[in-house]
Amino acid sequence: MIQNETELRQGSVLEAGRRMLTAARTAPKGKGKDNLILLLVDGPELAQLADYMDASVERHGRQFFHRDALNIRQAMAVVIMGTTLSNMGLNCGYCGFSTCEAKDKAGDLPCAFPLNDLGIALGSACATAADLRVDTRVMFSAGAAAMEMGWLGPDCKAAYAIPLSVTGKNPFFDRVSTRPQ
Repeated sequence: MIQNETELRQGSVLEAGRRMLTAARTAPKGKGKDNLILLLVDGPELAQLADYMDASVERHGRQFFHRDALNIRQAMAVVIMGTTLSNMGLNCGYCGFSTCEAKDKAGDLPCAFPLNDLGIALGSACATAADLRVDTRVMFSAGAAAMEMGWLGPDCKAAYAIPLSVTGKNPFFDRVSTRPQ
């Protein structure tokens, strides 16, 4: 059997994405509590995400969403990671309040631990992609758009996306600025 690499790329990218989800899920978490919401997106949903990002420029005034939407269109798949922001009950003060109870009384503010856990999971996933030589870039923009679209459910309060590519040149770097000149 002869197989051309160009015909195998999509399968390789999806396998890398699945391994990234595994790395994120098994990453260390504060108090061992898992608040992560993990997705692997490919196919027509990539265009839906990019279209939503383009449209959100008008809503939020974030011009860089156009540039990042182009990258989503160039991606072969996207890993999306989000988290709920439930309290850990540690009274650590990392959120700026002396106790979890004081934080809760101040309103809907995040506990620091789930955000830290999300960052550790992102790092684990990107390390896995690097080990597999898959090009990536962590994006706030695509994660925020996926969250606004409801893909991560109503309890998700923070999200990031990692577009994936296997091409001769990483499309996620040396990008053209969309800032007005």
